Amino acid sequence: MSDPNALSPLDGRYASQAEPYALAFSEAALFRQRFAVEVEWLLVLAAEPGITELAPVDAATADLLRKWAAEFGPDDVARVKEIERRINHDVKAVEYVLKEKLAGIDFGPGAEFVHFACTSEDINNLAHALMLRDGLHSAWLPSAQALTDEVWVIASEHAGMPMPSHTHGQAASPTTLGKELAVFASRWDRQISRIRAVPLLAKFNGAVGTFGAHSVAFPGVDWPDLSRRFVEGFGLAWNPLTTQIESHDALAEVFHGIVRFNSILLDFCRDMWEYISRGYLRQRPVAGEVGSSTMPHKVNPIDFENAEANAGVSTSLLEHLAAKLMVSRMQRDLSDSSAIRNMGPAVAHSGIAVVAARKGLAKVTPAPEVMVAELDGQWEVLAEAVQTVMRRYGLPEPYEQLKELTRGQAVTARDMRRFVTGLDLPGEARAALERLTPVGYTGLASRLVEMGRADRPQG
Repeated sequence: MSDPNALSPLDGRYASQAEPYALAFSEAALFRQRFAVEVEWLLVLAAEPGITELAPVDAATADLLRKWAAEFGPDDVARVKEIERRINHDVKAVEYVLKEKLAGIDFGPGAEFVHFACTSEDINNLAHALMLRDGLHSAWLPSAQALTDEVWVIASEHAGMPMPSHTHGQAASPTTLGKELAVFASRWDRQISRIRAVPLLAKFNGAVGTFGAHSVAFPGVDWPDLSRRFVEGFGLAWNPLTTQIESHDALAEVFHGIVRFNSILLDFCRDMWEYISRGYLRQRPVAGEVGSSTMPHKVNPIDFENAEANAGVSTSLLEHLAAKLMVSRMQRDLSDSSAIRNMGPAVAHSGIAVVAARKGLAKVTPAPEVMVAELDGQWEVLAEAVQTVMRRYGLPEPYEQLKELTRGQAVTARDMRRFVTGLDLPGEARAALERLTPVGYTGLASRLVEMGRADRPQG
């Protein structure tokens, strides 16, 4: 049950939907990832032959340390917070928790190699990259992909369903419902593919990125190579050239990718809202649900409106983070540390928007009779086709003739056929235009949907 006293809607109204994001992006998740980084760094140091002062860690002990990281839970989080209240440093508090646990197994003087030669950002940048990766792969990407897949299915089912088209809000050449939906699904496919392809970067090179303390303490160790192997061991890409902080360019690339996905989602929701408003799509009422406090007949497109709102909040946060995190005074300032704590809410609001859009999509069904009836009253939309055929056969002023016939006027089937019959066209061409109707004037829309679905990115 959501907490009505929560300050953030993610922790209140949307708590159940936001739960997968809380698991990946909460402060507890940050502590868990930091702890795992500290554990793995200690084990890597212990396995390095050039660091003779730290005894190799046997397999059983290594397994125990990794178990601590995997099972890092509420009691561990509480202990970190308790220490942090005393020392006012949450990264150092995680280090102390690991040392306490090591003291319990008589790890000995090797415990002083916990956090060896590290600056807080060494731990943090890895933890944040891992949090983002987990949040994307466990929550955001599956949901975004599911929405895209669902829209592709509907687009294929209705690839040939004629639908009125509007440019500048005015009747335009007809299209199909499936083709218009496929446009959105194809755009989302492209953004998802790009987000998946971003290599998340991480650094592990000390206070100002020079391996200064490392090389003074152990000049014989190839620290860049060890750092690279350590970072890549987490499945991340190693960044060798940084200041004290990793430059966050890769995070910005991901955030901008989600912003573009959000913008397409916003476009989709507004069009779906408009199609519902025009009656092209019907909403299935949910038993017991109320649409208006005073108008009993209302079935409002609230899911698409909800998605629009949350996509906007997400985009605002992500655009700020993408711009802010790439900028730091000289070798570092602390503003990135405060800003990046909003990474989870920024991604989660996009996830909430996707869930809402999927919910709205599941409630709508096409109303082909409404669309056909509207097209039957829009014979002027054939002007494009007629004047183009006239151009082919060299008839004079085709555009101007159709403009005089149709612009700003209601054109009936009889009007259009009378005009076509009077054209000096080859018999076959004239007969084809005489058979043409607004409902049948959808070009290659169905084929384009099939082509788009066949060309979808793999994986």
